[in-house]
Amino acid sequence: MTDSDTKVRIAPNSKEAEMMVLGCMLTSINSLNIAADALDDSDFYYTEHKLIFSVLKSAYKSDKPADVHLICEELKRQEKLKAVGGPAYITTLAQYAGTSAYIEEYSQIVKDKSILRKMINASQIIEKNALEEPQNVLETLDTAQQLLFKISQSANPNSGVLLSEILSGVKATSQTSYIKELEATQEKYQLLGPDAGGITGIPSHFADFDKMLNGLNNSNLMILAARPAMGKTAFALNMAENVCFKNNVPVGIFSLEMSAEQLVHRIICSQSQVESTKIKTGSLDNREFQRVVQCVGEMQKHSMIIDDQPGLKITDLRARARRMKESYNIGFLVIDYLQLISGASTSRGPESRQSEISEISRMLKNLARELDIPVLCLSQLSRKVEERPGHRPVMSDLRESGSIEQDSDIVMFLLRREYYDSLDKPGLAELIVAKNRHGAIGTVNLTYRKEIVRFENHIALKYSPGEEEAVQSAFGQFMPQS
Repeated sequence: MTDSDTKVRIAPNSKEAEMMVLGCMLTSINSLNIAADALDDSDFYYTEHKLIFSVLKSAYKSDKPADVHLICEELKRQEKLKAVGGPAYITTLAQYAGTSAYIEEYSQIVKDKSILRKMINASQIIEKNALEEPQNVLETLDTAQQLLFKISQSANPNSGVLLSEILSGVKATSQTSYIKELEATQEKYQLLGPDAGGITGIPSHFADFDKMLNGLNNSNLMILAARPAMGKTAFALNMAENVCFKNNVPVGIFSLEMSAEQLVHRIICSQSQVESTKIKTGSLDNREFQRVVQCVGEMQKHSMIIDDQPGLKITDLRARARRMKESYNIGFLVIDYLQLISGASTSRGPESRQSEISEISRMLKNLARELDIPVLCLSQLSRKVEERPGHRPVMSDLRESGSIEQDSDIVMFLLRREYYDSLDKPGLAELIVAKNRHGAIGTVNLTYRKEIVRFENHIALKYSPGEEEAVQSAFGQFMPQS
């Protein structure tokens, strides 16, 4: 008999993951909430960890703070402090804590090991019952199914929400009944009027865009796609500027293509309305210099976080986004751009890349729901647009995967006709809303100011009745005759 045959097999467990979870719970209130909600003391393998987690979860349920000193005092009161290794071990756990942004990953490892142990215990009971050769085999099979179903239920506790629980506010996100929310909305409408009462999301301050999409709404994944040099980065930045500087909402930006310094230069040009070349060369007059100084002073009062790490994996991006949410409470996230994000797998090839993009788009949608904020992700379009008369993008032009349009709530295309013909509507840009899961679709006209790389609201020319007839008469000779 070999050594491997006599070696005692230990039930699946991860002491390091359990220590990480407990350490994060001791040092971060956000981690305490997440882990206490996701785990139970029976999920821990080590007895000392079960005792510590039980006290931490009690603090969570009682809405009390939990740190090393308070937990030690509670364990001491319960006469369990010595059993867990004393204050020294509690302190070690706090020092052992990893990045709290990964608390869900640590918790999932602990949960997975717990499920495996439960499966082993259930299989041993099933084996024992089967070896006894019972007379009623169907009853034994039913017992086996019950054991496995119980494990499945513990692994997937969310089996749905009753409609009555949402309407009453018990399981609603706002914790308010539907009728009370409706009354509050009605009061706001009566107070502010029809124009101000129509937007429930974060205003982007692009008037026609806000009117069509009802602002930037939480949990929405928005895709903004265009060919290179159309200005999609500029539009995304302008939207981020409006949300951050006008609404005073913290904004996070992942720039996988441009450096943070380049983005800041663009933002300063846009906000100060001073030409980019003048700032780069320093050829500013006194008025322009003062505008830049004032702009920089105003920008420093707000929270805009730029992460310009290139070649990020989707898992790293999600972790960094969680840290932004935890540290700065960001209310809007911009990602530039989707095709530069790497998937979790390392395989290469056209087919694997397509499935990789599918995975990325799906995880971005999950991220928007998890953080409960609007996420704007930029995307490239295929070259088919260049070959099409009019160069108007359609949904099938999204590069590398059709799942992008499936996972997203809103798909938008940016088109500037002057890119193809300098005399075709110069200064006019079209924002084409091709998909809107929650409302209308259509086209929003914008004004593009190339010298300061800025999109603004488009104000159409309005004629008096007499002027409109004169214009039509003047151009009537150029119209084709029927």
